[in-house]
Parts: sequence; structure tokens; C-alpha cells
Amino acid sequence: MAASNPNARPVAVIVGATSKWRADGPNTRLVRDGATVDDAEVPVSARWGAGGAIAQKFAREGFFVVMTTRARANAEGLAAAVAEHGGEGMIVELDLASPASIARAFEEIRREAGDPEVLVYNAGYLEGRQLPKAQELLEFFPPQMFETAIDVAVRGPFLVVQEVLPAMREKGRSSILFSNNPQSLRGRKRHTGQSLYYPRVMLRTLAQVLTEEYTEHGVHVANVIIDGVIDAPGVRGVYGSAPLMDPTRIADAFFWLHSQDPCCWTHEIQLTPAPHPPTV
Repeated sequence: MAASNPNARPVAVIVGATSKWRADGPNTRLVRDGATVDDAEVPVSARWGAGGAIAQKFAREGFFVVMTTRARANAEGLAAAVAEHGGEGMIVELDLASPASIARAFEEIRREAGDPEVLVYNAGYLEGRQLPKAQELLEFFPPQMFETAIDVAVRGPFLVVQEVLPAMREKGRSSILFSNNPQSLRGRKRHTGQSLYYPRVMLRTLAQVLTEEYTEHGVHVANVIIDGVIDAPGVRGVYGSAPLMDPTRIADAFFWLHSQDPCCWTHEIQLTPAPHPPTV
């Protein structure tokens, strides 16, 4: 029995459990000249964006949730919220730019929690958003920022799924769920304030490849395109009157994808701000 999961709950790993737009997140600081915000008026469900809402949802459904983040302090509030509502979980530090960090993190997860039944890959990056309008064209994009996009959208997910696939294949009933954005469907110009998102097409393709390879082994893989601005403390007031997506609705969709009839396999859904069921 795993040391941190004595009740042997099924394990859900949320890679990227906190938002870049959390109260003290890097996006929040970027658009507010280094300042943070007070999240007291933001519902707990939205304080850590989609990743935090997904962690809370799976915890409510009886899962032991593993919340990964680059720095433990980023997820301490989320872990406290999970525990306050009767959930169980743990924080694991993970740096997707380091293969050694990925290996160490999943060794700790297997030892302390057990083999994951669900992996949610929700990692994002903001490299490029700070570049001025004069550097919107691709020729001005720094190669070191491009390397971060590759780490998070290409190399990272490949290494992460390799850590969980053997046990998932043996179990015969598991899920790998990727969060993604519309730029994974069609390449678009990067405007000021945006990251270089075209590498995320590889994340979508990885979901398709894994679907082809692992459906017969009972591993459900889905690419979830989140087409809108997700509510979080740092987002409010930044996008004017644009509708914000309720993170709990996103979390419900992720849990639905895992809990659906295993004979019904999908590789992609798209979520929009409109209050309608997911488009499958």
C-alpha cells in the first residue's frame, strides 16, 4: 500500500495543476507590472484555473489526486482546498524541461501514491507573451523561448506518457487526457501578448497516435480543445467583456471523458464558453 495513499484510492495525476493566471501567477504578474491580486472574491473552484478545478473534481469523486507543479508553494493553497472538502492528495514538484525531474517525479508518485489510473496533462507556457509588437514575426522569436515550447508541448508529454503507459496497459482501464487550444487545429499568427502555440499541434497528434496504439489495451486518450479564456484570479478585468469559461465545467468534461462507457472511445472534444454540453 502506498505511503501517502493509505486508503488505496485510484490515482489521478494532474500535470500543471495550477494556473499561470492564479493570484500570484506569472501571467498575472506580467500584465500587472509585477503585482499580484487578491483572490478572496474568486470562488475556490476558479482560483487555480482549469488544472485546479480538475484536481478538485477528481478528489470529490474519490480519487487520490497528485498535483504537479514546478514549485511546491504554487499548489499549497489548492492542496488545502482539496483536503478541506474531504479529498486526499499530494504535491509533487516536476520540471518538464528536465527529463531527470520527470523521472524522479513519477518514481515518487508510484512509491507514495501508486500507479495512476488517470493522467491529465494540463501544462502550459507563456514564453513569447512579453515580446513587443515590433517582434510579432517569427524571425524575431528567440530560440530559447522556442525550446520551452518544445519542452512543454512536445518532449514533455512524450516523456510523461512513457512513465505511465506500461502500468495503464496492464490495468486495462485508464485515461490520458490532454488539454489543448484551437491553435492545435490551425496555425495562426502570434500576436503581441500570445505565446508560440503551433508546437501544440504535436500534442494533438500524440493523442491520435496513442488512441491508435492503446485503445485495444483499454487506455482512453482524449485531446480536449479549450476554446476560450478560463476564469482565474488574474484573468478578471484583463479581457474586458469577453465571456470567461467556468473551470468547473471544464473539470466536469474531463471527468466525463474518463468515466464514460469504455466501449465508447473518442480522441477529441472541444469546449467553448457557451453553456452547452461538450462537442464530441
